[in-house]
Amino acid sequence: SATCVDDLCVVMKEPKQFLTQLQSEPYNFKLKGSGPLNFHLGCGFRRDPDNKLVMDPGNCIDKMMTSYEQMFGAKPKTSCQSPLEANDHPEMDTTEFLDEDGMQKHQSATGSLQWLISIGRWDIMTSVMSLSGFRAQPRIGHLNRVKRIYGYIYKTRHYCIKFRTSKPDLSHLNNKLDVSWDSSVYETIN
Repeated sequence: SATCVDDLCVVMKEPKQFLTQLQSEPYNFKLKGSGPLNFHLGCGFRRDPDNKLVMDPGNCIDKMMTSYEQMFGAKPKTSCQSPLEANDHPEMDTTEFLDEDGMQKHQSATGSLQWLISIGRWDIMTSVMSLSGFRAQPRIGHLNRVKRIYGYIYKTRHYCIKFRTSKPDLSHLNNKLDVSWDSSVYETIN
Protein backbone atom coordinates (compact mmCIF):
# COMPACT_ATOMS: atom_id res chain seq x y z
CA SER A 1 0.00 0.00 0.00
CA ALA A 2 1.11 3.59 -0.62
CA THR A 3 0.50 6.70 1.43
CA CYS A 4 1.07 10.20 0.15
CA VAL A 5 0.37 13.16 2.38
CA ASP A 6 1.10 16.64 1.12
CA ASP A 7 1.02 20.00 2.90
CA LEU A 8 0.59 18.86 6.48
CA CYS A 9 0.08 21.64 9.01
CA VAL A 10 0.52 20.70 12.66
CA VAL A 11 -0.74 23.07 15.36
CA MET A 12 -0.12 21.81 18.87
CA LYS A 13 1.86 22.42 22.04
CA GLU A 14 4.65 19.92 21.19
CA PRO A 15 4.86 19.77 17.38
CA LYS A 16 8.49 18.58 17.28
CA GLN A 17 7.65 15.57 19.44
CA PHE A 18 4.75 14.69 17.13
CA LEU A 19 6.85 15.10 13.98
CA THR A 20 9.54 12.86 15.49
CA GLN A 21 6.87 10.25 16.17
CA LEU A 22 5.67 10.44 12.54
CA GLN A 23 9.21 9.81 11.32
CA SER A 24 9.66 6.78 13.62
CA GLU A 25 8.28 3.23 13.53
CA PRO A 26 5.65 2.24 12.57
CA TYR A 27 4.90 5.33 10.41
CA ASN A 28 8.29 6.18 8.84
CA PHE A 29 7.05 9.34 7.15
CA LYS A 30 9.65 11.31 5.21
CA LEU A 31 9.19 14.95 6.20
CA LYS A 32 10.75 17.97 4.58
CA GLY A 33 10.32 21.66 5.20
CA SER A 34 9.06 21.18 8.74
CA GLY A 35 9.42 24.21 10.91
CA PRO A 36 7.50 27.32 11.89
CA LEU A 37 4.45 27.93 9.73
CA ASN A 38 4.98 30.62 7.09
CA PHE A 39 3.14 29.28 4.03
CA HIS A 40 0.42 26.63 3.66
CA LEU A 41 -1.93 25.83 0.76
CA GLY A 42 -1.33 29.16 -0.97
CA CYS A 43 -1.73 31.28 2.13
CA GLY A 44 0.98 33.13 4.02
CA PHE A 45 1.36 32.98 7.78
CA ARG A 46 3.32 35.31 10.02
CA ARG A 47 3.40 36.77 13.51
CA ASP A 48 2.30 40.35 14.11
CA PRO A 49 4.13 42.67 16.56
CA ASP A 50 1.94 41.29 19.40
CA ASN A 51 2.98 37.73 18.42
CA LYS A 52 -0.52 36.82 17.18
CA LEU A 53 -0.59 34.30 14.34
CA VAL A 54 -1.74 36.05 11.15
CA MET A 55 -3.28 34.18 8.22
CA ASP A 56 -2.54 36.39 5.22
CA PRO A 57 -3.76 35.44 1.72
CA GLY A 58 -1.94 38.45 0.19
CA ASN A 59 0.46 36.38 -1.95
CA CYS A 60 -2.44 34.41 -3.41
CA ILE A 61 -4.27 37.66 -4.15
CA ASP A 62 -1.17 39.05 -5.89
CA LYS A 63 -1.06 35.97 -8.14
CA MET A 64 -4.79 36.28 -8.83
CA MET A 65 -4.32 39.92 -9.85
CA THR A 66 -1.50 38.96 -12.23
CA SER A 67 -3.83 36.39 -13.84
CA TYR A 68 -6.61 38.98 -13.96
CA GLU A 69 -4.37 41.45 -15.79
CA GLN A 70 -3.36 38.74 -18.26
CA MET A 71 -7.02 37.84 -18.89
CA PHE A 72 -8.47 41.34 -19.09
CA GLY A 73 -5.50 43.58 -19.93
CA ALA A 74 -5.81 45.89 -16.93
CA LYS A 75 -6.03 45.90 -13.15
CA PRO A 76 -9.52 45.59 -11.68
CA LYS A 77 -11.39 48.76 -10.73
CA THR A 78 -11.31 49.39 -6.99
CA SER A 79 -14.17 51.86 -6.65
CA CYS A 80 -16.59 49.37 -5.04
CA GLN A 81 -17.22 49.12 -1.29
CA SER A 82 -18.62 45.57 -1.33
CA PRO A 83 -18.23 42.41 -3.44
CA LEU A 84 -21.64 42.89 -5.10
CA GLU A 85 -24.10 45.76 -5.21
CA ALA A 86 -26.85 45.81 -2.60
CA ASN A 87 -30.01 44.03 -3.75
CA ASP A 88 -28.26 42.61 -6.82
CA HIS A 89 -29.97 39.61 -8.42
CA PRO A 90 -27.58 37.77 -10.77
CA GLU A 91 -30.32 35.22 -11.47
CA MET A 92 -32.32 37.97 -13.22
CA ASP A 93 -29.47 38.97 -15.54
CA THR A 94 -30.61 39.08 -19.18
CA THR A 95 -27.37 40.20 -20.82
CA GLU A 96 -26.01 38.05 -23.64
CA PHE A 97 -24.39 34.72 -22.93
CA LEU A 98 -20.60 34.71 -22.98
CA ASP A 99 -18.72 33.15 -25.87
CA GLU A 100 -16.34 30.23 -25.22
CA ASP A 101 -13.42 32.52 -24.30
CA GLY A 102 -15.56 34.59 -21.93
CA MET A 103 -16.98 31.44 -20.35
CA GLN A 104 -13.47 30.13 -19.73
CA LYS A 105 -12.43 33.43 -18.14
CA HIS A 106 -15.52 33.41 -15.91
CA GLN A 107 -14.86 29.83 -14.80
CA SER A 108 -11.16 30.42 -14.14
CA ALA A 109 -11.71 33.66 -12.22
CA THR A 110 -14.57 32.15 -10.19
CA GLY A 111 -12.50 29.08 -9.33
CA SER A 112 -9.69 31.30 -8.01
CA LEU A 113 -12.18 33.23 -5.90
CA GLN A 114 -13.52 29.96 -4.49
CA TRP A 115 -10.00 28.98 -3.44
CA LEU A 116 -9.51 32.40 -1.85
CA ILE A 117 -12.54 31.70 0.33
CA SER A 118 -10.87 28.46 1.41
CA ILE A 119 -7.84 30.35 2.70
CA GLY A 120 -9.71 32.90 4.74
CA ARG A 121 -11.54 35.49 2.63
CA TRP A 122 -14.97 34.53 3.91
CA ASP A 123 -16.27 38.04 3.28
CA ILE A 124 -16.76 37.18 -0.41
CA MET A 125 -18.35 33.76 0.11
CA THR A 126 -21.99 34.64 -0.54
CA SER A 127 -21.18 36.72 -3.61
CA VAL A 128 -18.88 34.11 -5.14
CA MET A 129 -21.26 31.24 -4.44
CA SER A 130 -24.10 33.24 -6.03
CA LEU A 131 -22.07 33.58 -9.22
CA SER A 132 -20.74 30.01 -9.14
CA GLY A 133 -24.20 28.76 -10.05
CA PHE A 134 -23.77 30.30 -13.50
CA ARG A 135 -20.46 28.62 -14.40
CA ALA A 136 -22.04 26.36 -17.03
CA GLN A 137 -23.74 29.23 -18.91
CA PRO A 138 -22.55 32.62 -17.66
CA ARG A 139 -23.70 35.91 -19.11
CA ILE A 140 -21.74 39.11 -19.70
CA GLY A 141 -23.29 40.58 -16.55
CA HIS A 142 -22.07 37.62 -14.50
CA LEU A 143 -18.51 38.15 -15.70
CA ASN A 144 -18.79 41.86 -14.87
CA ARG A 145 -19.85 40.89 -11.35
CA VAL A 146 -16.83 38.59 -11.03
CA LYS A 147 -14.65 41.52 -12.13
CA ARG A 148 -16.25 43.65 -9.43
CA ILE A 149 -15.37 41.03 -6.79
CA TYR A 150 -11.77 41.11 -8.05
CA GLY A 151 -11.81 44.89 -7.61
CA TYR A 152 -13.08 44.51 -4.07
CA ILE A 153 -10.41 41.88 -3.33
CA TYR A 154 -7.69 44.08 -4.82
CA LYS A 155 -8.87 47.02 -2.72
CA THR A 156 -9.00 44.92 0.47
CA ARG A 157 -5.95 42.70 -0.21
CA HIS A 158 -4.53 43.60 3.21
CA TYR A 159 -7.42 41.84 5.02
CA CYS A 160 -6.20 38.91 7.07
CA ILE A 161 -7.24 36.78 10.03
CA LYS A 162 -5.47 36.98 13.38
CA PHE A 163 -5.50 34.12 15.87
CA ARG A 164 -5.08 34.97 19.52
CA THR A 165 -4.11 31.87 21.49
CA SER A 166 -3.90 33.39 24.96
CA LYS A 167 -6.84 33.68 27.29
CA PRO A 168 -8.44 37.12 27.12
CA ASP A 169 -8.32 39.37 30.17
CA LEU A 170 -11.92 39.56 31.39
CA SER A 171 -11.13 41.11 34.76
CA HIS A 172 -12.95 44.31 33.80
CA LEU A 173 -16.24 42.40 33.52
CA ASN A 174 -18.58 41.89 36.42
CA ASN A 175 -17.67 38.42 37.73
CA LYS A 176 -20.63 38.37 40.09
CA LEU A 177 -23.24 37.63 37.46
CA ASP A 178 -25.56 34.93 38.73
CA VAL A 179 -26.33 32.90 35.65
CA SER A 180 -28.12 29.59 35.74
CA TRP A 181 -28.02 27.32 32.71
CA ASP A 182 -30.51 24.89 34.25
CA SER A 183 -33.33 26.00 31.96
CA SER A 184 -33.38 26.92 28.31
CA VAL A 185 -35.49 29.07 26.04
CA TYR A 186 -35.43 26.14 23.62
CA GLU A 187 -37.92 23.34 23.79
CA THR A 188 -36.75 20.26 25.67
CA ILE A 189 -37.34 17.03 23.78
CA ASN A 190 -37.99 13.97 25.94
